[in-house]
Amino acid sequence: MIAAVAAMLTMACSAGAGTNPAQGEPEKAADEVTVGAARTAEYLPQLRGKRVALFSNHTGMVGDRHTLDILIDSGINVVNIFSPEHGFRGTADAGEHVGSSVDEPTGVPIASLYDGKKRGPSQEVMDGLDVIVVDIQDVGLRYYTYYCTMVDLMNAAAANGKEVLVLDRPNPNGMYVDGPILDMKYASGVGRLPIPVVHGMTLAELALMANGEGWLKDGAKAKLSVVPCEGYTHATRYRLPIAPSPNLRTMRAIYLYPSTCYFEATPVSLGRGTDMPFEVYGHPDMKGRDFEFTPRSVPGAKNPPQLDNLCHGVDLRAVSEEEAIAQGINLAYVIDAYRDLGMGDKFFRNFFELLIGRGDIRAMIEDGKSAEEIKATWAPDVERFREQRRPYLLYAE
Repeated sequence: MIAAVAAMLTMACSAGAGTNPAQGEPEKAADEVTVGAARTAEYLPQLRGKRVALFSNHTGMVGDRHTLDILIDSGINVVNIFSPEHGFRGTADAGEHVGSSVDEPTGVPIASLYDGKKRGPSQEVMDGLDVIVVDIQDVGLRYYTYYCTMVDLMNAAAANGKEVLVLDRPNPNGMYVDGPILDMKYASGVGRLPIPVVHGMTLAELALMANGEGWLKDGAKAKLSVVPCEGYTHATRYRLPIAPSPNLRTMRAIYLYPSTCYFEATPVSLGRGTDMPFEVYGHPDMKGRDFEFTPRSVPGAKNPPQLDNLCHGVDLRAVSEEEAIAQGINLAYVIDAYRDLGMGDKFFRNFFELLIGRGDIRAMIEDGKSAEEIKATWAPDVERFREQRRPYLLYAE
């Protein structure tokens, strides 16, 4: 059923094992780590006789089977599917509102949590379920919205006395922590918790921390249980078997995402509408650049920045995966474009603060600070968060 759709979005990178000089632990392909959803003996018994809603999308695969099919084939009463940004099939544009519908192969209703109307599920949907199962592949960035949707569901569960069960999956950026902790006055749809940009945690660990730190609405606690992965640690380089969203197509893009996403708050293209999103950046007015590309309207990027304009810029595909990991958040790319274009305060939109999570970093860039100098300002946040998160970690660091 859903496996055919997932296969279409398979990552365009090898899944072989190799040495990881950036972290020192062998890479692990998807079949070398047992994800929570594969550990059916751990969770099917507690779902029997209950009305189950599944929060997932095209990434919720165990081999060639979707968790939805596993639940239904096991006799579990799945009454609803919750879909996140990009929809249940994972094909909608970033930020595109996705309506509710029905999953045609199974007939299970889909309640969109990204329809632009409200955060979280309706009261009618909540009244019709007993437990929410979370099984979705996150990429470990504060502005990647899947965890935000999970927090919305935890809030709804806590308010209605429902259970939440997280079937955990590895974090492909789980090897390190970097970036400022979110100043909650910038909380938004791309930042829901006071965590660094790169938090280094899995969804189950984040759920435990949100519960334990009192981060849910009014300090409430959800009835939470988790099924951890097996064979995974925070030193593991885990290669995703399926692209988590339409424009994160390669492991290099996922590793560069902590550094290139800030172009979303500028007029600079980061490659949406090309075959290399998040791996390039450019603008029609950038000067002295040999590399060129032209964004087009394509599935997953219907109206990308600089649509149909020839952009001059930088090809980051020369950056190795190891280099991308080792640099963590590298604002040098944004600084380079800012200085080249000479647009002053017209370069950044307010969305930048929502992404970076702090109100002073834009001014640092405008004042000529280097990427290294700016990174040094959030080093205390990184150390504080590493200690704060320690009680909630399910896997060795």
